[in-house]
Amino acid sequence: MRTLTPYVPGEQPTNRDVIKLNTNENPYGPSPSALEAIRAEATDSLRLYPDPNATTLKSALAERHAITPDQVFVGNGSDEVLAHIFQALLKHDDPVLFPDIAYSFYPVYCGLYDIRYATVPLDGAFGIHLDDYNRPNGGIIFSNPNAPTGCGLKLEAIETLLERNANSVVVIDEAYVAFGGETAVALIERFANLLIVQTLSKSHGLAGLRVGFAFGHPTLIEALERVKNSFNSYPLDRLAIAGAVAALQDSDHFDETRQRIIATRDRLIGELERLDFEVLPSQANFLFVTHPRCDAATIAQALRDRSIFVRHFDQARISDYLRITVGTDDEIDALLDALRAILV
Repeated sequence: MRTLTPYVPGEQPTNRDVIKLNTNENPYGPSPSALEAIRAEATDSLRLYPDPNATTLKSALAERHAITPDQVFVGNGSDEVLAHIFQALLKHDDPVLFPDIAYSFYPVYCGLYDIRYATVPLDGAFGIHLDDYNRPNGGIIFSNPNAPTGCGLKLEAIETLLERNANSVVVIDEAYVAFGGETAVALIERFANLLIVQTLSKSHGLAGLRVGFAFGHPTLIEALERVKNSFNSYPLDRLAIAGAVAALQDSDHFDETRQRIIATRDRLIGELERLDFEVLPSQANFLFVTHPRCDAATIAQALRDRSIFVRHFDQARISDYLRITVGTDDEIDALLDALRAILV
């Protein structure tokens, strides 16, 4: 335990009078239908345990993605789902591979479960090169779009990666795919080694409800169920199941808020470039940016002094970058006004 370096989540300020653009939350909140479903479930039935299989949720996810319920696994947020994946499927003699710039929980899970791993450097434009993964491995995992860069990999490239690594589990973490990425769900039927992880936290404004899931071949899903039922038979409570099902069924709310975020993101890119920021191409609900004349830590602190929170990663290769969540138009206007003042 003394050797573990835990994951550090984005700051959650207790003061609500701030503009919070540091943790990639959806600025528009969940579907009204989801809120109503949660309220309706808050009855005397809470004295009873929830469905340990979350059958209605698995069925709703299967219907939405044109797969079968036995290809669906659900958990208490995608972080728990990922934890079960690392424990159940990624511990082998050869190391698991993931990018050197990736979701920083990946090496934490490796430390917790004593899993060998090797990081694969992204190129100078922060892209993934498939040839770099042509080596013995105990599995491959990366986010698509990637975090914290926002850059995406095309479906054809993922298909090639799966073909080249037929004897390894390939995990695609699609936490941000709703904002312009290309989901690999359609490849599940062809590739038994593919596992896809998604969440309702960003796409459906339900980060506080903790609902994550994985899609894959029934054999992989069954392995995750074994771990889950050896750890916690009831990871999703009655409120989470009801709210998640209602959110998935309200496609109009999902489409409207998603398009608003994409439109604001595109406007923000143009405005930041006018301020001389270099902005990586993003398929997520955030931007990864750097400025040639002002270091990222200084900008982050200056914004914080103005009650605007963005994320700065003090680590190799990306210490000069900021990750900025796409907020509402009013929040982005306030951010831009603050940046203009800071960069004078």
